[in-house]
Amino acid sequence: MPRLQRDIKGAALGQLSPLLGKSILLVLSSLRGKPQCGIPAHGFVRVRCASCGHDRMVAFSCKRRGWCPSCCGRRMADSAAWLVDRVFPWVPVRQWVLSVPFGLRYRMAFDAGLMADVSATFARVVLAELRRRARTLNVAGQSQGGAVTFVQRFGSALNLNVHFHMIALDGVYAAEGERAPVFLELEPPEDADVVRVATLTAGRILRLIERRGWHEEADRLWQQDPGLAQLYSAAVQGRIEEGPRRGQRLGRLGGDRIDGDSVDALAASPRCASVSGFSVHANTAIPAGDRQRLERLCRYAARPPLAADRLSRLTNGKLRYELKRPWSDGTTAVVFEPDDLLAKLAALVPAPRVHLTRFYVRFYGVLVPAAAWRPQISPTACAATPFIRDATVVPGRSVPGSPCRSTEPTPKAEL
Repeated sequence: MPRLQRDIKGAALGQLSPLLGKSILLVLSSLRGKPQCGIPAHGFVRVRCASCGHDRMVAFSCKRRGWCPSCCGRRMADSAAWLVDRVFPWVPVRQWVLSVPFGLRYRMAFDAGLMADVSATFARVVLAELRRRARTLNVAGQSQGGAVTFVQRFGSALNLNVHFHMIALDGVYAAEGERAPVFLELEPPEDADVVRVATLTAGRILRLIERRGWHEEADRLWQQDPGLAQLYSAAVQGRIEEGPRRGQRLGRLGGDRIDGDSVDALAASPRCASVSGFSVHANTAIPAGDRQRLERLCRYAARPPLAADRLSRLTNGKLRYELKRPWSDGTTAVVFEPDDLLAKLAALVPAPRVHLTRFYVRFYGVLVPAAAWRPQISPTACAATPFIRDATVVPGRSVPGSPCRSTEPTPKAEL
């Protein structure tokens, strides 16, 4: 991987510099230091576990924004462990995925405010749907749901695809007066419920865009930086930006279709819906006691865009990137020229002056840090949280016999 990065960097920066103009500084900043990141030969520290005595070497990191597999992998593991240990209570959760039309993906790629508004709209619709279903069960008192949303900028073929993975509690907390909140587990959503969520989300987002006049506004990114606008546009469409094949689709192996990130193909699957280019998928659920699967789901939602073990060099000098899963048409990999790959990775670097944690991991409902009920439902307080399953209140832990995780921070050596 380091050799590939050096070759890509040396071969392509000269071609991309005239295109990007001022934005080349952003690209150079994201690339600087990455060939040595995560390699012990370029520096490391030795850490030791105080409990078991095991020690290991931890290589220095570049600490750059964007797509570095080593740094993003470390953040992925750290974030997932923290969410499971400190945030998510011992209750069932469900993943809701929102994919948006191509034009909105392009706009959200550089407009952090719009991205935050779309994420908040989606979360409000899903949490309102959970409360609506809870009211049909005659839940007394106030009820609240909770969710954590991860914003992903990438698709499986390293294309620019801003979409949202929301891990929501599969039910609501309810409380009467001064009593402690009790969790009510809801039945899995029906297909009609997912269609309702997709319809409301699409309608509210479209009205938000119309109300703020964004549909009539000129392309602000094109006015400020035409090079970056071209880069984003090509990355969203999965097309080549530079060279003799400019504007054509990327090369692929095993199939004849490039857009494998569309969720429309899943419309016939359970708990999937597509409305006006907005697609919602909600068929992934994790029971209350399966904390290992919950951590794997958090890692999946927080994963880095580039998997180094899936990138290889072909005999003709081109680069092959394996897809994690074959597309519906049989495509198993995409092929890049070195400059094509650099352009795609440059588009995946988050916009400057955007806080990565604040805008790319967002909390809603009872999981907001300042929420009044969060201290009572956090994993460290799970022994005091009642749990309702099949209309029966189970006092104590949400999963009988399941111990609370340690409140101490997870050592870096264990990540």
